[in-house]
Amino acid sequence: MIQFADEATIEVYSGKGGNGCVAWRREKYIPLGGPAGGDGGRGGDVIFRVRRNLRTLAHLRHHPVFKAKSGGGGEGHERYGHNGEDVVINVPPGTALRDFETRELIKEFTNESEDEEFVFLTGGKGGWGNIHFKNSINQAPEIAYEGKPGEYRKLRVELSIMADIGLVGFPNAGKSSLLDFFTNARPQIAPYPFTTKIPNLGVLRADEERDIIIADIPGIIEGASDGVGLGFRFLKHISRTAGLVFIIDCADENYLTAYEKLSEELAAFSDELAKKPRIILCNKIDQEEAVIHAAELVQKYKDMIVIPMSIYNREGLDKVRKTLLDLVTRLENGKDLGSGMITGGTFTKPVKSDFMATRAAIDDDERTQYPGSEN
Repeated sequence: MIQFADEATIEVYSGKGGNGCVAWRREKYIPLGGPAGGDGGRGGDVIFRVRRNLRTLAHLRHHPVFKAKSGGGGEGHERYGHNGEDVVINVPPGTALRDFETRELIKEFTNESEDEEFVFLTGGKGGWGNIHFKNSINQAPEIAYEGKPGEYRKLRVELSIMADIGLVGFPNAGKSSLLDFFTNARPQIAPYPFTTKIPNLGVLRADEERDIIIADIPGIIEGASDGVGLGFRFLKHISRTAGLVFIIDCADENYLTAYEKLSEELAAFSDELAKKPRIILCNKIDQEEAVIHAAELVQKYKDMIVIPMSIYNREGLDKVRKTLLDLVTRLENGKDLGSGMITGGTFTKPVKSDFMATRAAIDDDERTQYPGSEN
């Protein structure tokens, strides 16, 4: 089964308590000193701690087993064993812990949490040494208790990815390459479909005090809303983003219907997805045929933001970056973005010369204004 970037299965063990000790007081001139065995130390706890600098659960997939230390055994002279070291598991805000078998929700860490700690499993208690068993009848008890065992649980850890922008497109449209160009992510990139099998996250640095999180969602295929392909499991990731960027492969024969098909899959999954703000990127205009195709899309969706671009020769990427930053800023400030949906207009197939004028118009600041907005 393919694991997603915001899900991980882990096993956790709290520490065993240390054993109590059978020992005797042996001092000069005290021939019958009595019992002096100390107690065992407490086993370590399993603790979850929120860390805001974490964005995914990748570190848990690479280290799926966590064991706290056992307590030390008691010693003579009534010395107690040392307590076992806790194991601390760092998780991002928004993480939920569920029982692996029952899927019961155990704990959910809010997105506002910072340094929140949750003691999930407590370590076993240390066993008693023989100092506890002396009484008037038994002056020399030769008994001590073993430490209590630790606890074990298998967990499903889930993270609600709070990305600002979700990259949406059919397989091989160029989503991973775009993420790689704009962010510090290093998604797997190859010229064949379904390279991306987990949602990749990248950070686009807007300025010294602000980052924008971009999610590269696994390529959509028709029927995804019904569970075909990666289906439901990646569509839920898109629902967590603030805005959508549709990437169309303009060198593909289905370029003209790609946006409608993608939109239909999202709308079939949820009404919320259908209403999200979006822009369209026409990729691969380094190829002559794709230039003509991109011009068609600019005309067809003239009430939307449509930007021709090429990852290969970097054309249009400065405009894309500016538009992404503007989109997120408007969303954060609660500004109207328009419906973001297709509206009327007739379509005439342009010739290549028409596209040169269209490309110049796209470079105009007015072309990046949002539908229904004048600023």
